[in-house]
Amino acid sequence: MYVSMKKMLHHANKANYAVMAINCFNLETARAVISAAQDLHAPVIINIVQEHMVKHCDSALIAPLIKMLAQRASVEVALNLDHGEDIGLIKRCMTNGFSSVMVDASRFSFEKNIEITKEVVNFSRSYNASVEGELGCIGLIMTGEYTSADMCTNPKQAKEFIDKTGIDALAISYGSSHGHYPEGYVPALRFDILEEIKKETAFPLVLHGGSGVGNENIKTSVSLGVNKINVGSDFMQANVESLKKQLQHFPDKNYWELMHQTENESIEIVKHYIDLSGSEGKSGCANYLFSL
Repeated sequence: MYVSMKKMLHHANKANYAVMAINCFNLETARAVISAAQDLHAPVIINIVQEHMVKHCDSALIAPLIKMLAQRASVEVALNLDHGEDIGLIKRCMTNGFSSVMVDASRFSFEKNIEITKEVVNFSRSYNASVEGELGCIGLIMTGEYTSADMCTNPKQAKEFIDKTGIDALAISYGSSHGHYPEGYVPALRFDILEEIKKETAFPLVLHGGSGVGNENIKTSVSLGVNKINVGSDFMQANVESLKKQLQHFPDKNYWELMHQTENESIEIVKHYIDLSGSEGKSGCANYLFSL
């Protein structure tokens, strides 16, 4: 079933679990994620980051493909633009059939962030799409910019941001960063920030940079009110490791066979995160009155 994130995350908020949002960019990655969700009877979100869409597969190409996969599935599937910064592209995604978008105006002032995010929310109403906003900034490990204290979300601003924008989910910053952490490194998350925001808002909250953040950190985050968890790097790395292993043993292996086996093997990391999120068996629990 093809749906938006709105009711999916609303139910997760009420029942205290999280829905996995996995970064994909083509048929094989999306199909692997949906297959994992089907096996575990879990709702799932296909995330496509703005950069991948610009450089690899535009919204007019990818949206019909994901929608068809979702309609063939027995679980709820949302298609979400991840970290949309280009307003024109965000709007184009909705007109091309994306069921959800995330607008990232976190680099602007609080007031400007509200203005930009509200513009997207107003536009989304014509397309029955859900909108995720971001308050606070997430670091990028690749550039050495880990999330610092001054990048974390200000809990005192969260409810005002939600009320003034009309968003359906809020991405917050409380210590995680995007990318691959050094081996053995586990970030110290500011659970006090998460707890305060949840207490003040009782709203669906989103953890970005879920890859490598640590199993216990994820479980604690879910228990304290995170309802959507973004994972990209770990899923992509699982695909890379499968390719490397296959080519090491069979360097002349047919490309189709390589892709097929990689798709099948990458399913396991998705299942791992579904298990951590508490969403296994939750498909069909929400009342989806407005499938797309």
